[in-house]
Amino acid sequence: MPTEVKICGLSEEESVDAALEAGADFVGFLFFPASPRNVAIKRAAALAKRARGRTQIVAVTVDADDALLGAISDALRPDLLQLHGRETPERVAAVNALTGRAAMKVLLVATRDDLAAAERYSAAARFLVDAKPPKDATRPGGNAVAFDWAILEGFAPARPWLLAGGLNPGNVADALRLTGAPGVDVSSGVESAPGRKDPDLIRAFVRAVRDFDRPARRLAG
Repeated sequence: MPTEVKICGLSEEESVDAALEAGADFVGFLFFPASPRNVAIKRAAALAKRARGRTQIVAVTVDADDALLGAISDALRPDLLQLHGRETPERVAAVNALTGRAAMKVLLVATRDDLAAAERYSAAARFLVDAKPPKDATRPGGNAVAFDWAILEGFAPARPWLLAGGLNPGNVADALRLTGAPGVDVSSGVESAPGRKDPDLIRAFVRAVRDFDRPARRLAG
């Protein structure tokens, strides 16, 4: 199957359109004030309209309360709610019940032992595996930090998953070759400045993934 591609942290029409035209499988909108990619709910809802029916819409939150989750769910009608904080397995199940939306739980990893958390999140429809943030970071993701991809050898959770953390057009093929990830997520790796997506980099990232997907390229790897 083709590798799934998620372009995250979108906040402008131009970048949403670039992701759609490139053939991204998911577009993500982030609701976290500490991030330069934070977007207002009303603004995100307008951007999501451009994507609806063309790709899957993902709303990214960090330990959001019920009121915020309800407002985001009602306004965006996302296909997935990405939970990027310290949400417990019980909280993921509660979010599903509250919103009626499927959840993608982020697993923040530094060592192979961190991957075991996937077994506890039976309520999650998907996983996103990202690097643990630096100690001085103000946000849990979007820090352009990669982890040792070797720890993913043999990783086969019961749910589909995406690889994130420090990916860009130049290294995504190597990441896929080393990890066998069925999907990838990028945010800072397609930006010209924090929070500013570069349409050319978005297109280059998706193109690099699609080039990797060609059988001849896979065999060459």
